[in-house]
Amino acid sequence: MKRMFIAALVAAFAMAVPAAWADSASFHYANASVSSTGALSVSFKLTGLGTGVSSVKIDLNAGASATYQCWNNGGNHPKAGNKETVNGPLVVGQTFPVRNGQVTATITGGPLGPGSFTCPSGQNLFLEAVSYSSIGVQTEGTGSGFATTAATPDSISLSGLHIPV
Repeated sequence: MKRMFIAALVAAFAMAVPAAWADSASFHYANASVSSTGALSVSFKLTGLGTGVSSVKIDLNAGASATYQCWNNGGNHPKAGNKETVNGPLVVGQTFPVRNGQVTATITGGPLGPGSFTCPSGQNLFLEAVSYSSIGVQTEGTGSGFATTAATPDSISLSGLHIPV
């Protein structure tokens, strides 16, 4: 009887230890970049998730803007300068597998779409520039503990894209 009690106590302690380790999640780095398509990517390393955690949801958050412009079939933008800048939050969530209590990965989102902006007949819509600010990543939920960090750099932009939409 005493052996069963000790075995049960050891088993309960063994199950509680990974949960305690999981509460110390922290980002070691989060590096932001913009691709040639205007998408924001943040490469990160998250540790302290414990061995009992198999996956974690990461949210990418940023203030975002995208500039769209109309161009005619001759490759020129009209003198009227049909241009629209769309602003808003960029929020992307993705679940990543945890290996040995950590995740090293990249999360990508954006650019913002043109919304209701359209071009007149005979013109085509192009993405010309993007900008992201207050870039950060954070864990979601309580199973892995909560961690958040700002990305480096905090603001990033790219112009001269000229990508057909």
